[in-house]
Amino acid sequence: MIIRSSCLLLLVAATQLTQAADRLTFNPPRADDNAKHIVLIAGDEEYRTEESMPMLGKILSQKHGFKCTVIFAFGPDGADYIDAGNQAGLRGLDALDSADLMLIGTRFRTPDAEGAKHITDFLNAGKPVIGIRTATHAFRGNGKFGSIGYGEFGRKVLGEQWVNHHGGHKRQGCRGVVEETNAKHAVLNSVKDVFAPSDVYSVTHLTDTDTILMRGAVTETLDPASKPIEGDKNNPMQPLAWLHTYMTPDGQGEGRSFCTTAGASLDFVSEDLRRLIVNAAYHLTGQDVPSEADVAFVDPFYPSFYGFIRVEDYWKDADLKLDDLGLGKSPHLPDPNGSPDWNFRPTPRAN
Repeated sequence: MIIRSSCLLLLVAATQLTQAADRLTFNPPRADDNAKHIVLIAGDEEYRTEESMPMLGKILSQKHGFKCTVIFAFGPDGADYIDAGNQAGLRGLDALDSADLMLIGTRFRTPDAEGAKHITDFLNAGKPVIGIRTATHAFRGNGKFGSIGYGEFGRKVLGEQWVNHHGGHKRQGCRGVVEETNAKHAVLNSVKDVFAPSDVYSVTHLTDTDTILMRGAVTETLDPASKPIEGDKNNPMQPLAWLHTYMTPDGQGEGRSFCTTAGASLDFVSEDLRRLIVNAAYHLTGQDVPSEADVAFVDPFYPSFYGFIRVEDYWKDADLKLDDLGLGKSPHLPDPNGSPDWNFRPTPRAN
C-alpha cells in the first residue's frame, strides 16, 4: 500500500507544473526560456528510480532553474500506473528531442524502435548523459541505438558495463572517497561525505582517458558511521564516480558523460550524493558549478529499501500514478519483504 501525504508549498502557486499522460514536467519557479532541459529516465526493478527521479527533478527545477521532465516505465496495455518491473514499459522518450541532458537510472529496459530512435538522435547530437547505479546495464535485447547495441550502452556511453557486486549486497555499504588528484574538480564542489547503503560495484573497464572523481570504500555495515573494512577488498578501491567521453553512434562526434555506481533511492539520503548529481548537471550543461549547491529536499523524501519485489500484481495494486509524485506530494512505499532495518531515513511527514 502506498502511504500518501501532501504538504502545501508556497512555491506551488507560483510554479507551473505541466503533466502529460506519460510524464511529469517540473518548470522553474520563474519562467526562463533559456532554462536547460533535463530528461530524467526512471525504470528499474531494484533501486527505486521511480522514487529518486521525481525527487531529483524537484531539486534541479525548484532550486537550480532547470526544466525537468521525468519519464517512467508503466504497466502493460496502456495502463496509467507506474510499473517499475515492466522492462518494455518506458514511455515518453520523445522528451529527449528537446533535452540538453539525459539523467538515466534504468535497468535492462527494452525500448521499442520509436523510443530507441529518440535516444539515438540524442546521442548522435553529442549531448551529455548522467548515469546512476544500474545505468551501466540500462538496456538489453537485440535493438540498437545506431551502432550501439542495447547491451553496449553502459560500456560505450558511460565507460562501464555490469561486472559484479564488489561489496556484500545488503550487508556492506559504500563510503565515497575523493580521488586526490582530481579533488579540485568543479563536480566535487562541497562534496565531502558520500555514504551509500547500496554496496560497491566492481568497475574494471575505465581507461586513462576517464576522470575518476571518487572511489568507493566497502564499509563494515550499512550504518552511515561504519568504517571501511580492512584487507584487500579496498586495495584498490573501486571507482565510484567518473567523467567519460563517448563516441556518438554515427561516429561523427563525441559527447560527455558522468556516471556513479551509487544511486539507489536510499543512497540519496546522503546530501553530498545529491550535490554530486546537481554539480554534474551544471558541469555537463556548460554552466558554472555552485560552490555549495542547495540540495535540500523540496518535498519530504522517505525512500524505500532497495531490492527486487516478487509479489504478483504488486505495481498494479500499488497504483502509483503521476499525480502522486508532483510538487507537494510525498508518497512512500513499504520496504520489500526481507529488507534489513535501516533507521537512518528522514522521518516521513504525518498523513
